[in-house]
Amino acid sequence: MSPALRRGIAGPRGATARETGDEHERLVVDGREVTISNPGKVLFPKPKYTKLDLVRYYLAVAEGALRGAGGRPNVLVRYPNGITGEFFYQKRAPEARPAWIEVVTLRFPSGRTAEEVVPRDAAALAWLANLACLELHPHPVRAEDLDHPDELRVDLDPVPGVKWAQVRQVAHVVDAVLRDVGLTGWPKTSGSRGLHVLVRIERRWGFDAVRRAALALARDVERRVPKLATSKWWKEERHGVFVDYNQNAKDRTVASAYSVRPTPEARVSAPLRWDEVDAADPADFTLATMPQRFATLGDRHAGIDATPGSLEQLLELSARHEHEGLGDAPWPPHYKKQAGEPPRVQPSRARAAKLPLIEIGRAKRQQDALAGLKRWKARHRKAAAYLEPADVLVDRMRGRSSTWTRIRVNLRHVPPKLRPRQECLDPDEKTLESS
Repeated sequence: MSPALRRGIAGPRGATARETGDEHERLVVDGREVTISNPGKVLFPKPKYTKLDLVRYYLAVAEGALRGAGGRPNVLVRYPNGITGEFFYQKRAPEARPAWIEVVTLRFPSGRTAEEVVPRDAAALAWLANLACLELHPHPVRAEDLDHPDELRVDLDPVPGVKWAQVRQVAHVVDAVLRDVGLTGWPKTSGSRGLHVLVRIERRWGFDAVRRAALALARDVERRVPKLATSKWWKEERHGVFVDYNQNAKDRTVASAYSVRPTPEARVSAPLRWDEVDAADPADFTLATMPQRFATLGDRHAGIDATPGSLEQLLELSARHEHEGLGDAPWPPHYKKQAGEPPRVQPSRARAAKLPLIEIGRAKRQQDALAGLKRWKARHRKAAAYLEPADVLVDRMRGRSSTWTRIRVNLRHVPPKLRPRQECLDPDEKTLESS
């Protein structure tokens, strides 16, 4: 175990080491035996955090992590070779698993089904960590009722160049909108650049209604602070902080509270109180620092399940939007065309495209795609000098089990005479789009 974690992390009561070796370590967690294979494998190279460090972290914050992800089906996001290696999404629970690992069968919009893991206790979290599942990605439903979400998720995603202070400002507007419709929001850092606000709701509505309520909320936030926030789905149309309503579509998941994220310093998604938001810095919450915060302050979301709210007022707001001419908004790729949805055509691909976008490259690894962007900028130095941070669109495209990266450039700030034409993609890994 790394020195920083050896000082700060102790597992919950009932977690003890039974046998230790170079190739495995057996833990007994609340009476269940969990074997940790290759416990010394480094998952985070810079701070040298190992797989055993990850296991002990989740044991230390188990109560809070289970409040966010427990009792729910979870997508496994696995990093078998650490954060610098390839990772993959695994919806189906491994066939080789302990008898006490619970699973539930989900049916996806594609028509396929899968048995997903439902963690119920600290031992299940340790077992997931042994699979190098850094992140917890629960669906917004309970295993007992897969058709009615009990959580509406507000995902605040800043476009490149937007500072954390602006994310905080928009979060407070979200809080105000929620209060106006009788709902309570529970903020947390995403563990990356953004912020999530979780809303416990009564299990009365299906996924489509919850998404419609989230869209109404996003549009109301945009109406209140149009210069700071947007509900526009297409990246080339966004500015400020994007309020991602589509995180509430069926089969979408987000990293839950206390989830570790694949950042160099091992940031985690940190639950906050509203009076902590303005002073919070996402960099302060890591795999090394969160256990002490949890031990000292407890779970900032401890009361989240106490008062589930009603979506009725948000759905009434949605109906008013529709009456005013605001119908549905675009759905994520790979979803069937929905009734009332506008044409699912990117503005840059429309017959009369308003935005001058060009595509630079596609690659399985983001660093390879970014290397292609660097080469493009070297070839077109004059044009590149006019680009603003939000003009470079780095799209993380998701296939069935893995992701790939597409990079585009919006030339809107480049004088027309200096705008390069579309070139052959560099790199051009064409087979990934159908993965």
